[in-house]
Formats: sequence, C-alpha cells, structure tokens
Amino acid sequence: MTDLDTRARTLLDLHTAPEILVLANVWDVVSARVVAATDGVRALATASHGIAATFGYEDGENIPLALHLDMLELITSAVDLPVSMDMEAGYGDPGETARRAIAAGAVGGNLEDQMKPLDEAVAAVEAVLRAGRDAGIDFVLNARTDTFVRAAEGADRGELVAEAIRRGRAYLEVGAPVVFVPRLVDRDEIAEIVEGLGRNKLSLISVPGASLPAREMQELGVARVSTGPFTQRVALTALQDATVELLAGGTLPPGTRALN
Repeated sequence: MTDLDTRARTLLDLHTAPEILVLANVWDVVSARVVAATDGVRALATASHGIAATFGYEDGENIPLALHLDMLELITSAVDLPVSMDMEAGYGDPGETARRAIAAGAVGGNLEDQMKPLDEAVAAVEAVLRAGRDAGIDFVLNARTDTFVRAAEGADRGELVAEAIRRGRAYLEVGAPVVFVPRLVDRDEIAEIVEGLGRNKLSLISVPGASLPAREMQELGVARVSTGPFTQRVALTALQDATVELLAGGTLPPGTRALN
C-alpha cells in the first residue's frame, strides 16, 4: 500500500467516524505546519481563496493552476497528514486537474458544480473519481453544489433545499463520498438535507457569526466542517489589530507564541 493510498483511506475513514471532521483550511507551508501540529488535527484542507490571495490573485481560478499546484506540493511535502485540495471548478478539465493534484500529493479535493447542467456536473465528478482510481487511490471528493451560493435573492428556500438534495444525491450515486453545500447555516435546512442525503454525507463551511458550532453540526449528522478563507482572515485580522495597537503606541500581544 502506497503512502498516498494510506492517506486517502485515512481521510475517507474520517468522514464516517462518530466525530465530525473539522478542517481548519490552510494556504501556505507555515499555516499548514501550525495547524498540523495542533492536538486533535487529523487532516488538512487547502483554501483556493487563501492560496490565491497569498500570491495577489482574486479567487475564482485566477491564480495559474501551475502556481496553485506548486503551493499544494509544498504543503503536502511539509506535513504527514492527508491533504485535500480546493480544486475550484477544475480549471476547465476536472479529471486532469485531479490527476495533477494527486501527483502533487493531494488525496482529496473540493469540486464546484457552479450550477452547471446536472449531467455535466455529474460527468465532472466521475472524471475526478476516475483520476483517483487511475492513480490507485480512493480520491476523497468533496463534491460541492453551489445551490445556495448562486441562488437569486429571495429564492424559495424549500426549492433550494430540494435542489441541493437532488444534486447531492446524483454525486453520491456516482461515488462521491460527501457533498459540500456552502452557505447552508440554518439548523432546520441542515437537518432536512442530512435526511435527504444520509448521515455523514454532508459537508459544511463554518461562517463567523452565522454557523452552528461544530458540536451541534455533529449532532445533526454532518460529516465535515471546514473554514474556507476564514482562517486566513482570522490571521489577517490579528495582524491588522496588532499593527493598530503598535501605531497607537502599544506593544504586540503578550500571549504571542513562537509558532514559526
């Protein structure tokens, strides 16, 4: 069994464990090492937004894929944990992007459907899973549906829930182990989608000031919660606040730890 295969199996098993899989997204080597060294962390996930911002690009596949993958490989080489890559929408060729991600050390990844016709979205999911099989691993695809992200203002919430379930089931049926529904924060809607997809099949993002605590998501049957760009924003908020304090004549926070 290869190291990649071992990491892929570990990541897959974490999605069906009794405890929710909590992923604090990382964007470079030092953030990956700090998160990986934290007690209780069992896997890592990158954030495309965070990696793009690190190099001065806007999110949305604006960072060149080669540069994105270079950072991914630096991260996977720096830690001993399974790493999942945010592949965005696959850069025009989800299967090839997944193959390159696996070559860079990833054993899982997010893939946005961008509300494309369902047959196209399912084909993209199948292409990514096929790339994993070709590489000899069970690639852990976090198949993302943008039902809520792209919803029109005032859209019927019941219809959005039903569409997320419809799309999620289609991705599960072709082999995706988990379905990612960003901007889903309402308790009742989460419970309804868990019922529609099954326990340990739903993945969410933790939104500051809006999302349920991870322990409550776990009670509802959510498999995984990640943080997307928000962990980088936490770090940048601390940096800006410290700068403001210094400019006001103060000092750096006394509890600052030597993490690098």
